[in-house]
Amino acid sequence: MIDLQGYRANVGIVMFNDAGRLFWCKRCGQDAWQFPQGGISEHESPEQALYRELEEETGLVASDVKIVACSKDWLKYRLPPHLIRRRSFPKCIGQKQRWFLLQMIADESRINLECSETPEFDGWAWVDYWQPMRDVVFFKRNVYKRALTEFAPVLDVPLMQNDEMHAQRKRVES
Repeated sequence: MIDLQGYRANVGIVMFNDAGRLFWCKRCGQDAWQFPQGGISEHESPEQALYRELEEETGLVASDVKIVACSKDWLKYRLPPHLIRRRSFPKCIGQKQRWFLLQMIADESRINLECSETPEFDGWAWVDYWQPMRDVVFFKRNVYKRALTEFAPVLDVPLMQNDEMHAQRKRVES
């Protein structure tokens, strides 16, 4: 579903384990990492999309996780010009995402990245809370910052300071 401004409705999934580490996925055949995410279909609620995407991308089902929090607002990012499909209608210029914070309550052996015909990920890892800010593709960084900052108090994680964010941005740019 693409809205009138050109943003595709989407869910983002931040999942943590008992150690407070985040589930981080490597895109198939790429050196690109991200959280699981995916589009919301017509007549589907964000929560329904969350569970569908979770199962398609990780093999996990609703009974394997617990919803701990959901972002208050839609978080948006624009696609870089070279990723916009000019011939599609309506034209999608970016994503608006409802983010969910999930606690994994099942054993990690339940994770299966090959449960769909076209897997999105070929690797995963548990990472420190702020590592995704260093690793995610540049155009998603602000949305990740907003989602992680909103969820940090729920997990009692210290907020990333502006000088830390600036230092990370410099490392990525060099």
